[in-house]
Amino acid sequence: MIVDRRKSKEKSLVVGASGVVGSRIVKCLSLAGERPFGLSRNDHQEAASEWIKGDLADPSNVSWPEVEVIYCTVGARLLANALPTIFTPALRRVVFFTTTSISTKANSSDPQERAGSADNAAAEQDVIACCDARGVKWTVLRPTIIYDENRDENITRLARLIERFGFFPLCGMGRGLRQPVHAEDCAIAAISATLSAKAENKIYNIPGAETITYREMIGRIFDGMKRPRVILPVPPFLWLMAFNLMQHRFPGITTEMGVRMAKDMTFDPKPAFADFGWSPRPFKPSFS
Repeated sequence: MIVDRRKSKEKSLVVGASGVVGSRIVKCLSLAGERPFGLSRNDHQEAASEWIKGDLADPSNVSWPEVEVIYCTVGARLLANALPTIFTPALRRVVFFTTTSISTKANSSDPQERAGSADNAAAEQDVIACCDARGVKWTVLRPTIIYDENRDENITRLARLIERFGFFPLCGMGRGLRQPVHAEDCAIAAISATLSAKAENKIYNIPGAETITYREMIGRIFDGMKRPRVILPVPPFLWLMAFNLMQHRFPGITTEMGVRMAKDMTFDPKPAFADFGWSPRPFKPSFS
């Protein structure tokens, strides 16, 4: 699905344009007839975007263009710090992504996760305050587990673990509910939100179309890899004990992730559906 913006003369800036969601926004805008600006720290030559090389962490050294819409897929704290430099008179809308972990990790047993959740929430509010002070409309999108086969750091990372070991060890039965969402659907949501007056100055959760157990989510990753499902439930105390012994082999994964396999992490899509037609795809990843 491509959002039709061909009647619009607006110019957009995509911050994080080479990332999983940002690159999808660039592609959707390009197919709809626009050639947006794309900010990236690396050199790019793709014709879909007018590329600007720069770092949001160093906004004073970037030549910012006059745009009407900013899409930001990188950290809200970076955006909050850079916005005073980026603002131009033409800017009318900022759409930026945060995360549903603002709520799901607020009470985590891991102090780093709690701190990260609090930092994300504070940064989100700082961006909102900055926009309000300048009379610029904003929309916040909080996705659930974002995936984009062979590109993301969520579902693809699990697929790589399965490829490496041939099986997946569940902490317990993995009955916690999940709603994975595709990066392209997130991009469509961002563009659709800019076209909807109802989505002005609101925060939305954008979960995937299906609510499935963590175990079923893993099963569908096996299916997408065209492998038989080999899922091994392990008693939580044994899973945690084994993980603590081998944690050095799994950088970026914490024991809290195992505990959360039993917890529901679901969100209501109805507000996004009502205000800008949120309609994500079912979770059927394909790694072929």
